[in-house]
Order: sequence, then C-alpha cells, then structure tokens
Amino acid sequence: MPMIRAMYANLKRPPRTVTDWLTDVVRAVAIVVVIVSLFTLPFTDFAVLSMSLPAVMLSRMIGLRSGLDLVTCVTVFVAAGSNVIDLYRAWTGWDLIVHAVCTGVLAAVALVLLDDARVIEPTGRRRTPIVVATMAGLALSAVWEMIEWFGYRFITDAIFVTYDDTIGDMIAGGAGALLLGVVASRFRLTREDRAAL
Repeated sequence: MPMIRAMYANLKRPPRTVTDWLTDVVRAVAIVVVIVSLFTLPFTDFAVLSMSLPAVMLSRMIGLRSGLDLVTCVTVFVAAGSNVIDLYRAWTGWDLIVHAVCTGVLAAVALVLLDDARVIEPTGRRRTPIVVATMAGLALSAVWEMIEWFGYRFITDAIFVTYDDTIGDMIAGGAGALLLGVVASRFRLTREDRAAL
C-alpha cells in the first residue's frame, strides 16, 4: 500500500515547470485522442492507441524526471500512432528507431518500479542498472512481439509479422534498453521532489 499511496501523491502533484506543464498537455491529448478514436477508428486502432495510456500515466505516477517523463509520453504515443497511420510500413527503419527509443523509456519505468517494489536493491555498482534495464528491455520486447503475433494470428493479418522483423525489433529494443541502463548508471531517473517509499 505505501507504493500505491506514493503513486497517487505523484499523480496529484501540480506541475511546477514548463516541461511539467507540456508533459501534462501531452497526457491530456493522448487521453482525448484515445476517447475520440473509440468512436471514429476501427476497434484495432483504438486498441493500439489505448495501450499507450498505462505508460503515459505511469511515468507521472512513479515520478520520472520532467524531461524523461516528457520523452516517455511522446515516445509511447508516437509509437502507437505510427501503427495507426501506417508509418512503420511507409518509412524504412522507423520501426527499429521506435522500438529502440520506446523500449529504452519503458526500461526506465521498469527500473524505477523494480527499485520502488524492492525487487532490486541499489548496490552502488554502476553495472546493476545496465544489466537490469537490458534484461527488462529484452523481456518487454519479447512480450510485445508475442502480442503482435497473437494479433496477426487471431485478429487481423494486416499486422506485419515476419521472423526477421521480430528478431530485428527485439535487437533494437534490447539496444535501447542497454543505452538507457548506461544513462541510469550515471544519472538519477526520478524527480528530487517525488513521493517515494
């Protein structure tokens, strides 16, 4: 329960900087777009967009640093929107860039959650966040690729799934998470004023 109380306190904390305000605007836009998409887009597109909302809200609830919070919100929503407007097929390499950046920011969220839940303990070693972030990123990439396969197999064959695409996406995601781990080994991921356990 202390973790839930801390998350709620971070969620209701008023924005203090221009970046905080901008990030909350991005969050609000994401929520409005998802609601509108329920009534205007095919259900599969609504589902893809709605999958971005937990990450968009969670980054505020765990108290990520302002800049990282903004990058997380924009990246996750761009990743979902790119699927809806078919940018992954239109722009060669866009898929790999988005997988790298999106998995990196989600690995940051995972690191903070694992630390807050006392699953990992800060050891003072710089390699701990590198190893944990990379493992989390590879795990998240694998789960995402399973969701893509499930969608292709049971929902619509419009989802692009090939062996090379799957492996390439997982490599890009792992690389993004590794890079985030290196950043996390040197810089704090969370705000100084966040509510924490």
